[in-house]
Amino acid sequence: MFKQSKLQVRTDDRQDMASPQGGATRGLAQVFGLSPRAAFLAVLVDLLVFSGDTLSLETLLPLGIGIAGVLGFIIYRIQRHSYGDDHDAALTKALIVALVTAIPVPITPFFAIPSGLLGIVGAITRK
Repeated sequence: MFKQSKLQVRTDDRQDMASPQGGATRGLAQVFGLSPRAAFLAVLVDLLVFSGDTLSLETLLPLGIGIAGVLGFIIYRIQRHSYGDDHDAALTKALIVALVTAIPVPITPFFAIPSGLLGIVGAITRK
């Protein structure tokens, strides 16, 4: 007599992150880690952009900002498809890398290398 409705219960990652334990369940490597390929690319591009800015006495700064935007897009794609981040996490990491790369000081290696190492640890523990 009664029709049963088929309700699908979908768990959302944002619900996990809203709780205090949400970040801990995802793991440190997943929250702060970069794909090792993304970390290497970020360090390489930052050093190339910084050396170009230095040699040109900051006249290539607009070009460096554009390159940082392209780097952010590439890192977003790597994080989504290779590292398994959701949209928000990959976008946040990519924007951080792009912002730090656009600054005309070579500071990207100070956070990209540890994040890349966390990515390696995360890849090893997932297997």
